Amino acid sequence: MIEFNNIQKSFGDKTVLHDVSANLYAGKCNLIIGTSGSGKTVLMKCLVGLFEPDHGEIRYSGVSFTEMNDEQRKELRQQIGMLFQGSALFDSLTVEQNIMFPLDMFTTWTLAEKRKRVNEVLERVNLKDANKKFPAEISGGMKKRVGIARAIVLNPKYLFCDEPNSGLDPQTSMVIDKLIQEITLEFNITTVVNTHDMNSVMETGDHIIYMYQGLKEWEGSNKDIIFSKNEKLNKFIFASEFLQDAKAMRMLEASGKIDSENKDELLK
Repeated sequence: MIEFNNIQKSFGDKTVLHDVSANLYAGKCNLIIGTSGSGKTVLMKCLVGLFEPDHGEIRYSGVSFTEMNDEQRKELRQQIGMLFQGSALFDSLTVEQNIMFPLDMFTTWTLAEKRKRVNEVLERVNLKDANKKFPAEISGGMKKRVGIARAIVLNPKYLFCDEPNSGLDPQTSMVIDKLIQEITLEFNITTVVNTHDMNSVMETGDHIIYMYQGLKEWEGSNKDIIFSKNEKLNKFIFASEFLQDAKAMRMLEASGKIDSENKDELLK
């Protein structure tokens, strides 16, 4: 679990985060959502140590990250996997070499041991036998899966995903969502996802934090969000008529006023 309390961050005269507090839970997809400029990216960067908060505390499994020295943070980062928005693969390295990169940095394993581990994670993300391909030779969805494989190769306790569906078509996005969700449950990882993808919110949002102008405006699950009375959140989530209709449908389903049979009839 990751806990953060009263996090505040300013850049010059502009305060980007205002005393934000929450818990992020193991075995759950914890989503941070909000419009551009809401503070969600700055919050994630504070959590992984790319930015230092001006005030507040961050704790990983009860241990204060805020008070750690550089060596202690380096040790903790070996337990953190990161999936970057653009996958951030090294173009000059093969898929195998990209995934092996953290093993080269943080382990003293033999080459045979590293290759064995690479093959294990490649199989887990359904990319068996892609070892020798270069990033230019694979699709955007495959690059994301390579990024996930690299993020989990060290068996992390914590996984951070920055806009994992950016640039992907809806079908591939669903594949990536499902994969992240499965890995989170399978290895009991504390997964933190920065996203504005509404399908991700509805399908994988075990725990959701909605940021608005640097404040934690709302917190709950994808089941709670349907019944939210928070006007700012509703405007953000249900911006289109299609999503408003989806909300109405889910509320009717939850109330028992429609079942699967007359739902299909209504959707015709």
